[in-house]
Amino acid sequence: MNILNSNLQLKSENVRTLIIKKRRVIPFFDYSEVFSSSEEELVDVFRNVLRRGAFIQQSDLLEFEENLADYLGVKYAFGVANCTDGLIIAMKAIGIKPGDEVIFPSHTFVASAASIHFSGGTPVPIECGSDHLMDVTAIEKAITNKTKAILPVQLNGRTCNMDAIQKIANKYELKIIEDSAQALGAKFKNRSAGSFGDIAAFSFYPAKTLGCFGDGGAIVTSDDQIAKKILTLRDHGRDEFGDVSGWGLNSRLDNLQAAILNFNLKKYDNAVARRRKIAFLYNKYLSGLPNLKLPPAPDSNPDYFDIYQNYEIESSHRDKLREYLDQAGIKTILQWGGKAVHQFEKLKLNYQLPITEKTLKDSFLLPINTMITDYDVKYICEKIIEFYNH
Repeated sequence: MNILNSNLQLKSENVRTLIIKKRRVIPFFDYSEVFSSSEEELVDVFRNVLRRGAFIQQSDLLEFEENLADYLGVKYAFGVANCTDGLIIAMKAIGIKPGDEVIFPSHTFVASAASIHFSGGTPVPIECGSDHLMDVTAIEKAITNKTKAILPVQLNGRTCNMDAIQKIANKYELKIIEDSAQALGAKFKNRSAGSFGDIAAFSFYPAKTLGCFGDGGAIVTSDDQIAKKILTLRDHGRDEFGDVSGWGLNSRLDNLQAAILNFNLKKYDNAVARRRKIAFLYNKYLSGLPNLKLPPAPDSNPDYFDIYQNYEIESSHRDKLREYLDQAGIKTILQWGGKAVHQFEKLKLNYQLPITEKTLKDSFLLPINTMITDYDVKYICEKIIEFYNH
């Protein structure tokens, strides 16, 4: 009898082990799949570039810059090493100097504020609104006689209310620098993120909606004089004749990454459409759950066209919900570790922004990318509903 019980217990443990081993896992983002899903075409891109020995500022970069500018409806686009460099160059190109204040939403990645700091300016954080973007009603309260620019962050694939921001900028004669790292293709009233301000920067980090295989970024503008400054600032201060006209950086998007981005840009509309479909499904299955706040649904407001770089939700039971999802094999993340910029004490910004702090306390990101299926989305939603039913 003891032997029989032991055998049954052993079989039961083996079954549980097998179930655990086969447990479904939905990664937050599968980096290896980005390559394997288009491996043959990407290998052709690599070969073409490498066989030509075309590595720095060659035809592939020029072609990508032209295509990107055309896609965004701007006059100029310049590839740079990463979006942080792009924002620093943008600050310098519009003349931010020591003592100048730049207003930005604290609900953003630290690079937004770092670009102000490293250009010599002073970062001034303000609250976010209900859509997690810059609260435009808080901008005027933060303006002083030292304010020189506004840095709206086009967050999670959504564009800020740029009509209101431009109106304030015009009233106080302020520059607008758009941090569009997460918003390539997002629109407000049929204008693309990055096309509103004096200058804007984008990120091509691998997990972005348009990503390369490493760091990469771009700066865009429609201002001729700013464009000339960008050209020299990204290339050691050298002008078109090779003469050093001032201090600059070494921040050039390498040609191989440009070729990869050009390849991905050709099918980018399909990627955006897929993300919007996933967002639609999340909204369809999860709307109406108690204590769960979702991003605006696709087409819920005709002024906005969102690309859903992230799907950031709020739950008053955030940590328990994330744990429940993790046990079901569903991986989620806290954006920026769950802290707004002003909450990193060693940066010594010394601000209290209770709305932003509450938003970050309750927020986390669900998986949203072109690699997850409708079945994956339904499974994620079933587990969230199951959590709330319990």
